[in-house]
Amino acid sequence: MGIYIVRRLLWVPVLLMIVTLVTFGLGLYGPGDPVEVMLGQNYNPEVAERIRHQRGLDRPFYQQYLSYVWGLLQGDFGESFKFQGQSVGKLIGNKIWISSQLGLAAMILTVGLGVPLGILAALQQGTRRDSLIVSSTLFFLALPVFITIPVMLLVLVLNLHWLPSSGWGGLFSLHTIIPLLAMGIPGVAVITRLMRASTLDVLGQDFITTARSKGLTEFVVQYRHVLRNALIPIITILGFSVADLVGGAFIVETMYGIPGIGRLAVDSIFARDYPVIMALTVIIATAFVIGHLIADILYVVLDPRIRYE
Repeated sequence: MGIYIVRRLLWVPVLLMIVTLVTFGLGLYGPGDPVEVMLGQNYNPEVAERIRHQRGLDRPFYQQYLSYVWGLLQGDFGESFKFQGQSVGKLIGNKIWISSQLGLAAMILTVGLGVPLGILAALQQGTRRDSLIVSSTLFFLALPVFITIPVMLLVLVLNLHWLPSSGWGGLFSLHTIIPLLAMGIPGVAVITRLMRASTLDVLGQDFITTARSKGLTEFVVQYRHVLRNALIPIITILGFSVADLVGGAFIVETMYGIPGIGRLAVDSIFARDYPVIMALTVIIATAFVIGHLIADILYVVLDPRIRYE
């Protein structure tokens, strides 16, 4: 297991190098000129050339890329084009923390509801309760956030006056409830259906029959044998979701006015702020790789029979 982890970690720089190379190339040769966007109506060719020279944008591709990688190795993501004078690292630091809190809370809500509902639906297979659980969760999955958020704002804010209409006041403030529900509830359907299918598959295995024939209580059978084995597919989904913790929710954060990384990403894309876009790409790619590594480790924890060569 230790050798496997080391081997996976050694691949991280290679994967990040490929990701940064592709993203850097698209940013440099893609449509749009960040200098023109920066100057706006005050665009002047001489001023634009001076800015390109100051930022090294007139150098060959390989020189710009190597310079960026060297700064990246030192923890320097460069300077923002849109927010002049601000380093990208400081710009995204607090925003990633806000998005991570919201994303983690949404993940806990999704898993906390989806796993027990999936198990309950599997144990009640073919009954009305099973159909009700599956159909109700699918109903909320089918509703896009640009419908659910306005509805919640209309009911909970305008009519009942229970919650604030926008902004961010911390993870444990009332500001969190609407974006948390908008992000967490739709994913419950995915976890519920996956957990239901996985539980039904485990319940049909011979070792479950053997465990019951030994006289084990139903609680022990469900917890020790069914739950641990049925959670393996869920771990895979959570491995993919780790990147969302730092990636933010573009639509939710923009609609609810949350100063997270998702809203910054949208603004940076429209402003052609390539240093910010590059930094977000590197961070999300790193989180994605680490998430999969954590998932592989959890496989062994849940099922000791799994071995990595």
